[in-house]
Amino acid sequence: MNCLIVDDNKIALMVLRQMVGMDSSLTLAGECHDAIEAYKSIMAGQIDLLLLDIEMPGMDGIELVKSLGSKRPIIIFITAGTDYAAEAFDLNVVDFLTKPIAPLRFLQAVEKARNVFKTKTITLSNKDDEFIFIRDSGVVRRLKLWDILYMEAMGDYVKIYTSEQVYTIHSSLKAAELKLPRHIFFRVHRSFIVNVGKIDTIEGGTLIISNKMVPVSDAYRSALNKRMQIL
Repeated sequence: MNCLIVDDNKIALMVLRQMVGMDSSLTLAGECHDAIEAYKSIMAGQIDLLLLDIEMPGMDGIELVKSLGSKRPIIIFITAGTDYAAEAFDLNVVDFLTKPIAPLRFLQAVEKARNVFKTKTITLSNKDDEFIFIRDSGVVRRLKLWDILYMEAMGDYVKIYTSEQVYTIHSSLKAAELKLPRHIFFRVHRSFIVNVGKIDTIEGGTLIISNKMVPVSDAYRSALNKRMQIL
């Protein structure tokens, strides 16, 4: 899970940073000192888990959560007091931790978040009505995300492979990646993004998707194995 920690106290940020490092399922995506900074980070990237202080100057943590809409990640509230507990749980947060945080208590909260994340990922991945619009040869087409096998960068263009057809769009692979949901797609090479649910086999540095070979670079291999939870 990509994790963002938000606290206006430098010491609290340092403690949370150390605790995030205790759990291999967490990737620290960033640190923010206030809610406005956190809002911008969440809107700009893919954050799965938010470790969020409540009492901060300006916008507080509860106001931030209410403002996130569809971009809202899984939330663990962290605060020095318990006055906000009832309001926090009304927002369906995963857990509510009070400072100072015990390491074991933190890991228990992360385990709850991980279980929610797994359920969320499975549910979203099974939906067949998620789609994007692409402009292919001057025609705007509606394309179901689950139909996409993989994407390949070709200079200033990206080829989108499905089992039936190949579409070509004028875009960089990076720009395309930013518009794709991470619960379905994963970058495996500087030139390839794949639909993880379509992978048939992995052998060495090569994926097989619908009898097509896709290279996996060393830089992405470890992250891919973790993403797929390979036994």
